[in-house]
Amino acid sequence: MTDHANRGYRRMFGDDFSVGLFFPITTADGPIPPLGEQTDLAAYAEDLGFDALWFRDVPLFWPRFDDAGQVYDPWVFLSHVAANTDDVALATGSIVLPLRHPLHVAKAAASVDRLSDGRLVLGVASGDRPPEYAAFGVDEEGTDELFRESVRTLRTVWAEEYPEIETPFGSLDGSMDLLPKPTTETLPLLVTGHAGQSLSWIGERGDGWVYYQRTAEDVAEQVDDWRAVAGEKPYVQVLHVALAEDPTAGPERIHQGYAAGTDWLVEHVRDLRDAGVDHVMVNVRQTDPDRDVRAVLDQFADGVLAGL
Repeated sequence: MTDHANRGYRRMFGDDFSVGLFFPITTADGPIPPLGEQTDLAAYAEDLGFDALWFRDVPLFWPRFDDAGQVYDPWVFLSHVAANTDDVALATGSIVLPLRHPLHVAKAAASVDRLSDGRLVLGVASGDRPPEYAAFGVDEEGTDELFRESVRTLRTVWAEEYPEIETPFGSLDGSMDLLPKPTTETLPLLVTGHAGQSLSWIGERGDGWVYYQRTAEDVAEQVDDWRAVAGEKPYVQVLHVALAEDPTAGPERIHQGYAAGTDWLVEHVRDLRDAGVDHVMVNVRQTDPDRDVRAVLDQFADGVLAGL
Protein backbone atom coordinates (compact mmCIF):
# COMPACT_ATOMS: atom_id res chain seq x y z
CA MET A 1 0.00 0.00 0.00
CA THR A 2 1.19 3.50 -0.81
CA ASP A 3 3.09 5.54 1.77
CA HIS A 4 0.33 8.13 1.40
CA ALA A 5 -2.29 5.77 2.85
CA ASN A 6 -4.32 7.71 5.38
CA ARG A 7 -7.28 6.33 7.31
CA GLY A 8 -9.73 6.83 4.43
CA TYR A 9 -7.43 5.19 1.88
CA ARG A 10 -6.95 2.18 4.15
CA ARG A 11 -10.74 1.87 4.55
CA MET A 12 -11.21 1.85 0.78
CA PHE A 13 -8.18 -0.16 -0.29
CA GLY A 14 -7.32 -2.54 2.53
CA ASP A 15 -7.35 -6.27 1.99
CA ASP A 16 -10.97 -6.46 0.83
CA PHE A 17 -12.94 -5.22 -2.16
CA SER A 18 -15.02 -2.17 -1.22
CA VAL A 19 -18.06 -0.20 -2.37
CA GLY A 20 -18.68 3.53 -2.10
CA LEU A 21 -21.77 5.67 -2.63
CA PHE A 22 -21.98 8.63 -4.96
CA PHE A 23 -23.66 11.92 -4.02
CA PRO A 24 -26.37 13.08 -4.38
CA ILE A 25 -28.15 10.20 -2.65
CA THR A 26 -31.65 10.51 -4.09
CA THR A 27 -34.28 8.76 -6.18
CA ALA A 28 -35.43 12.05 -7.72
CA ASP A 29 -35.27 12.74 -11.43
CA GLY A 30 -33.84 15.94 -12.88
CA PRO A 31 -30.45 17.65 -12.90
CA ILE A 32 -30.81 19.55 -9.60
CA PRO A 33 -31.26 17.15 -6.66
CA PRO A 34 -33.24 17.80 -3.49
CA LEU A 35 -30.74 18.85 -0.84
CA GLY A 36 -32.50 18.61 2.50
CA GLU A 37 -31.73 15.04 3.54
CA GLN A 38 -28.20 14.59 2.22
CA THR A 39 -26.37 14.79 5.56
CA ASP A 40 -28.76 12.36 7.24
CA LEU A 41 -28.50 10.01 4.26
CA ALA A 42 -24.70 10.09 4.50
CA ALA A 43 -24.88 8.85 8.09
CA TYR A 44 -27.49 6.27 7.06
CA ALA A 45 -25.23 4.98 4.27
CA GLU A 46 -22.35 4.66 6.72
CA ASP A 47 -24.52 2.58 9.03
CA LEU A 48 -25.46 0.31 6.11
CA GLY A 49 -21.82 -0.52 5.50
CA PHE A 50 -20.76 1.55 2.49
CA ASP A 51 -16.99 2.10 2.70
CA ALA A 52 -16.80 5.56 1.11
CA LEU A 53 -18.94 8.57 0.29
CA TRP A 54 -18.02 10.35 -2.95
CA PHE A 55 -18.38 14.11 -3.47
CA ARG A 56 -18.19 15.95 -6.77
CA ASP A 57 -16.82 19.31 -7.90
CA VAL A 58 -19.26 21.11 -10.22
CA PRO A 59 -18.52 24.84 -9.92
CA LEU A 60 -21.25 26.02 -12.31
CA PHE A 61 -24.50 24.47 -13.50
CA TRP A 62 -24.64 24.07 -17.29
CA PRO A 63 -28.17 22.94 -18.27
CA ARG A 64 -26.94 21.32 -21.49
CA PHE A 65 -24.87 18.91 -19.37
CA ASP A 66 -28.06 18.07 -17.41
CA ASP A 67 -26.18 17.52 -14.16
CA ALA A 68 -25.60 19.94 -11.27
CA GLY A 69 -23.66 17.48 -9.11
CA GLN A 70 -24.45 17.55 -5.42
CA VAL A 71 -24.83 21.37 -5.74
CA TYR A 72 -22.99 22.29 -2.52
CA ASP A 73 -19.38 23.44 -2.60
CA PRO A 74 -17.40 20.22 -2.05
CA TRP A 75 -15.16 21.52 0.75
CA VAL A 76 -18.08 22.92 2.76
CA PHE A 77 -20.14 19.80 2.21
CA LEU A 78 -17.24 17.46 3.04
CA SER A 79 -16.65 19.24 6.34
CA HIS A 80 -20.33 19.04 7.24
CA VAL A 81 -20.60 15.34 6.41
CA ALA A 82 -17.32 14.63 8.21
CA ALA A 83 -18.81 16.12 11.38
CA ASN A 84 -21.84 13.84 11.07
CA THR A 85 -20.07 10.53 10.31
CA ASP A 86 -17.40 8.54 12.10
CA ASP A 87 -15.45 6.01 10.05
CA VAL A 88 -16.54 6.07 6.39
CA ALA A 89 -13.97 7.32 3.88
CA LEU A 90 -14.64 10.69 2.25
CA ALA A 91 -13.59 10.84 -1.40
CA THR A 92 -13.79 13.50 -4.08
CA GLY A 93 -14.83 12.41 -7.54
CA SER A 94 -13.31 14.69 -8.61
CA ILE A 95 -11.80 18.11 -7.83
CA VAL A 96 -11.24 19.91 -11.16
CA LEU A 97 -7.66 21.06 -10.70
CA PRO A 98 -7.28 23.45 -13.68
CA LEU A 99 -10.18 25.56 -12.36
CA ARG A 100 -8.69 25.98 -8.86
CA HIS A 101 -5.47 27.43 -7.51
CA PRO A 102 -3.48 24.50 -6.11
CA LEU A 103 -2.63 26.34 -2.89
CA HIS A 104 -6.35 26.74 -2.18
CA VAL A 105 -6.89 23.04 -2.97
CA ALA A 106 -3.96 22.04 -0.78
CA LYS A 107 -5.18 24.02 2.21
CA ALA A 108 -8.84 23.01 1.88
CA ALA A 109 -8.04 19.33 1.37
CA ALA A 110 -5.56 19.16 4.24
CA SER A 111 -8.09 20.93 6.48
CA VAL A 112 -10.83 18.40 5.69
CA ASP A 113 -8.34 15.58 6.16
CA ARG A 114 -7.38 16.87 9.60
CA LEU A 115 -10.96 17.62 10.66
CA SER A 116 -12.06 14.12 9.62
CA ASP A 117 -9.12 12.38 11.32
CA GLY A 118 -7.51 11.29 8.06
CA ARG A 119 -10.55 10.18 6.09
CA LEU A 120 -10.13 12.27 2.91
CA VAL A 121 -9.07 10.60 -0.35
CA LEU A 122 -8.59 13.21 -3.06
CA GLY A 123 -9.87 12.33 -6.51
CA VAL A 124 -8.68 14.85 -9.11
CA ALA A 125 -9.55 15.52 -12.74
CA SER A 126 -9.02 18.04 -15.53
CA GLY A 127 -12.71 18.78 -16.16
CA ASP A 128 -15.23 17.91 -18.87
CA ARG A 129 -17.47 20.99 -19.30
CA PRO A 130 -16.02 23.38 -21.91
CA PRO A 131 -17.89 26.54 -20.81
CA GLU A 132 -16.35 26.30 -17.33
CA TYR A 133 -12.85 26.94 -18.69
CA ALA A 134 -13.93 30.22 -20.26
CA ALA A 135 -15.79 31.23 -17.09
CA PHE A 136 -12.58 30.86 -15.08
CA GLY A 137 -10.31 32.34 -17.72
CA VAL A 138 -8.55 29.02 -18.37
CA ASP A 139 -7.31 27.96 -21.81
CA GLU A 140 -8.82 24.55 -22.48
CA GLU A 141 -5.83 23.62 -24.62
CA GLY A 142 -3.50 24.02 -21.65
CA THR A 143 -5.40 22.04 -19.03
CA ASP A 144 -3.14 18.99 -19.32
CA GLU A 145 -0.11 21.06 -18.26
CA LEU A 146 -2.08 22.83 -15.53
CA PHE A 147 -3.14 19.46 -14.18
CA ARG A 148 0.45 18.20 -14.03
CA GLU A 149 1.67 21.38 -12.37
CA SER A 150 -1.17 21.30 -9.85
CA VAL A 151 -0.27 17.76 -8.81
CA ARG A 152 3.40 18.75 -8.46
CA THR A 153 2.46 21.76 -6.36
CA LEU A 154 0.11 19.80 -4.11
CA ARG A 155 2.70 17.12 -3.41
CA THR A 156 5.37 19.73 -2.69
CA VAL A 157 3.46 22.01 -0.31
CA TRP A 158 1.98 19.08 1.63
CA ALA A 159 5.27 17.24 2.08
CA GLU A 160 7.77 20.08 2.57
CA GLU A 161 8.07 22.79 5.19
CA TYR A 162 8.64 26.26 3.77
CA PRO A 163 8.89 24.92 0.22
CA GLU A 164 10.53 26.58 -2.76
CA ILE A 165 8.70 26.05 -6.04
CA GLU A 166 8.10 27.85 -9.34
CA THR A 167 4.78 27.13 -11.04
CA PRO A 168 2.43 28.70 -13.63
CA PHE A 169 0.26 29.68 -10.64
CA GLY A 170 2.97 31.59 -8.78
CA SER A 171 6.12 30.98 -6.78
CA LEU A 172 7.13 30.18 -3.22
CA ASP A 173 10.59 31.32 -2.12
CA GLY A 174 10.89 29.35 1.11
CA SER A 175 9.69 32.12 3.40
CA MET A 176 6.12 30.83 3.79
CA ASP A 177 4.57 27.51 4.66
CA LEU A 178 1.21 25.89 3.98
CA LEU A 179 -0.76 24.87 7.08
CA PRO A 180 -2.20 22.52 8.08
CA LYS A 181 -0.27 19.58 6.70
CA PRO A 182 -2.35 16.45 6.05
CA THR A 183 -2.32 13.44 8.35
CA THR A 184 0.06 11.62 5.99
CA GLU A 185 3.09 12.96 4.13
CA THR A 186 0.83 13.93 1.23
CA LEU A 187 -2.81 13.15 0.64
CA PRO A 188 -3.56 10.11 -1.55
CA LEU A 189 -4.50 11.24 -5.08
CA LEU A 190 -6.81 9.28 -7.39
CA VAL A 191 -6.77 10.46 -11.02
CA THR A 192 -10.13 10.31 -12.81
CA GLY A 193 -10.05 9.41 -16.50
CA HIS A 194 -6.84 10.40 -18.24
CA ALA A 195 -6.80 14.14 -17.41
CA GLY A 196 -4.72 14.65 -20.54
CA GLN A 197 -1.94 12.39 -19.20
CA SER A 198 -0.42 9.07 -20.24
CA LEU A 199 -1.30 6.01 -18.24
CA SER A 200 2.33 5.66 -17.18
CA TRP A 201 2.30 9.23 -15.79
CA ILE A 202 -0.85 8.44 -13.78
CA GLY A 203 0.62 5.16 -12.57
CA GLU A 204 3.82 6.84 -11.40
CA ARG A 205 2.36 9.96 -9.77
CA GLY A 206 -1.11 8.90 -8.68
CA ASP A 207 -2.17 6.63 -5.85
CA GLY A 208 -4.97 5.06 -7.88
CA TRP A 209 -7.03 5.40 -11.06
CA VAL A 210 -10.77 6.07 -11.38
CA TYR A 211 -12.42 5.07 -14.63
CA TYR A 212 -15.90 5.03 -16.06
CA GLN A 213 -18.27 2.10 -16.47
CA ARG A 214 -16.98 -0.77 -18.60
CA THR A 215 -18.09 -4.37 -19.08
CA ALA A 216 -16.35 -6.91 -16.86
CA GLU A 217 -14.43 -8.22 -19.88
CA ASP A 218 -13.21 -4.75 -20.88
CA VAL A 219 -12.36 -3.96 -17.27
CA ALA A 220 -10.12 -7.02 -16.98
CA GLU A 221 -8.08 -5.85 -19.98
CA GLN A 222 -7.90 -2.29 -18.69
CA VAL A 223 -6.86 -3.44 -15.21
CA ASP A 224 -4.04 -5.47 -16.80
CA ASP A 225 -2.82 -2.33 -18.59
CA TRP A 226 -3.03 -0.41 -15.30
CA ARG A 227 -1.13 -3.05 -13.33
CA ALA A 228 1.64 -2.99 -15.93
CA VAL A 229 2.40 0.66 -15.14
CA ALA A 230 1.15 1.03 -11.56
CA GLY A 231 1.74 -2.30 -9.84
CA GLU A 232 -0.85 -2.90 -7.14
CA LYS A 233 -2.15 0.65 -6.92
CA PRO A 234 -5.96 0.51 -6.84
CA TYR A 235 -8.37 0.68 -9.76
CA VAL A 236 -11.79 2.26 -9.15
CA GLN A 237 -14.83 1.75 -11.37
CA VAL A 238 -17.83 4.12 -11.62
CA LEU A 239 -21.19 2.33 -11.82
CA HIS A 240 -24.60 4.01 -12.23
CA VAL A 241 -27.46 1.83 -11.02
CA ALA A 242 -31.19 2.25 -11.60
CA LEU A 243 -32.40 -0.26 -9.04
CA ALA A 244 -35.53 -2.22 -9.92
CA GLU A 245 -37.76 -3.09 -6.99
CA ASP A 246 -38.07 -6.63 -8.37
CA PRO A 247 -34.79 -8.35 -7.41
CA THR A 248 -35.02 -10.72 -10.40
CA ALA A 249 -35.29 -7.96 -13.04
CA GLY A 250 -32.75 -8.38 -15.82
CA PRO A 251 -30.30 -5.70 -16.95
CA GLU A 252 -30.87 -2.82 -19.32
CA ARG A 253 -28.06 -0.46 -20.26
CA ILE A 254 -28.29 3.13 -19.03
CA HIS A 255 -25.70 5.91 -19.13
CA GLN A 256 -22.59 4.69 -17.28
CA GLY A 257 -24.35 1.63 -15.88
CA TYR A 258 -27.41 -0.59 -15.72
CA ALA A 259 -31.04 -0.75 -14.69
CA ALA A 260 -31.48 -4.10 -12.99
CA GLY A 261 -32.58 -6.00 -9.92
CA THR A 262 -30.22 -6.98 -7.14
CA ASP A 263 -29.85 -10.62 -8.28
CA TRP A 264 -28.13 -9.52 -11.48
CA LEU A 265 -26.31 -6.57 -9.90
CA VAL A 266 -24.60 -8.60 -7.21
CA GLU A 267 -23.27 -10.95 -9.89
CA HIS A 268 -22.07 -8.01 -11.97
CA VAL A 269 -20.27 -6.41 -9.03
CA ARG A 270 -18.67 -9.78 -8.20
CA ASP A 271 -17.49 -9.99 -11.82
CA LEU A 272 -15.91 -6.54 -11.51
CA ARG A 273 -14.20 -7.59 -8.30
CA ASP A 274 -12.92 -10.78 -9.93
CA ALA A 275 -11.68 -8.75 -12.92
CA GLY A 276 -9.38 -6.82 -10.58
CA VAL A 277 -11.44 -3.79 -9.59
CA ASP A 278 -10.58 -2.69 -6.05
CA HIS A 279 -13.48 -0.31 -5.38
CA VAL A 280 -16.80 0.42 -7.08
CA MET A 281 -18.27 3.91 -6.80
CA VAL A 282 -22.04 3.37 -7.10
CA ASN A 283 -24.53 6.04 -8.10
CA VAL A 284 -27.78 4.46 -6.90
CA ARG A 285 -31.06 5.50 -8.45
CA GLN A 286 -34.49 3.87 -8.45
CA THR A 287 -36.76 3.05 -11.35
CA ASP A 288 -39.67 4.42 -9.26
CA PRO A 289 -38.73 8.02 -8.30
CA ASP A 290 -41.50 8.12 -5.70
CA ARG A 291 -39.99 5.31 -3.66
CA ASP A 292 -38.26 6.33 -0.41
CA VAL A 293 -34.51 6.59 -0.89
CA ARG A 294 -33.79 4.74 2.36
CA ALA A 295 -35.74 1.75 1.10
CA VAL A 296 -33.62 1.79 -2.06
CA LEU A 297 -30.38 1.91 -0.05
CA ASP A 298 -31.67 -0.88 2.21
CA GLN A 299 -32.41 -3.03 -0.83
CA PHE A 300 -28.96 -2.42 -2.32
CA ALA A 301 -27.24 -3.15 0.99
CA ASP A 302 -29.21 -6.35 1.57
CA GLY A 303 -29.10 -7.57 -2.02
CA VAL A 304 -25.64 -6.49 -3.15
CA LEU A 305 -23.33 -5.46 -0.28
CA ALA A 306 -24.30 -8.48 1.81
CA GLY A 307 -23.54 -10.81 -1.10
CA LEU A 308 -19.94 -9.69 -1.73
